Amino acid sequence: MGLKLSHAFINVADLNKVVPFYTDILGFQVTDRGQLNGDVEAVFMSQDPDNHHQIAMADTLKDQKGGRNLGHVAFRMESLDDLRALKKRLTSEGIAIGRELSHGNAWSLYFADPEGNGVECFVDTPFHVSQPQGKPTDIDLDDEALLDKTREEFRQEPDFGPYADWQEAMRRRLAD
Repeated sequence: MGLKLSHAFINVADLNKVVPFYTDILGFQVTDRGQLNGDVEAVFMSQDPDNHHQIAMADTLKDQKGGRNLGHVAFRMESLDDLRALKKRLTSEGIAIGRELSHGNAWSLYFADPEGNGVECFVDTPFHVSQPQGKPTDIDLDDEALLDKTREEFRQEPDFGPYADWQEAMRRRLAD
């Protein structure tokens, strides 16, 4: 099972302070920005057209009340079969799957390591869908059924389309 480090998700108090650091100082481009359940704002950034986001963050700490902890490290996997095998292994080891989601652009399993640190393992879909998005899914569906389900659930989104088209547009943005 090959895992490739994909992105880090950071909990922050003030997006207006942190986002300019990553964009103006470190050179990231904002790829998406939006609300999670109406109470938390999330921002996604990348310097790589092959990765929708290398860093994501949410203002979960804005009220200093310890809000939702969305922090995690994420790993890209090569295939749905690899993701399914991981799910089976986690379950057989007694490790609870916290969430099994389709983001439209990825199918993800979320779980915690033994000390409670968040981990996401995912497989890309062939689609671009503006983020944040997340709908419960079942990665045990066969590949065709999962692809059809994802297309049906997200095709009405305004920026829904082939991931390759988004990548080309991102390459142009990064070249400017």
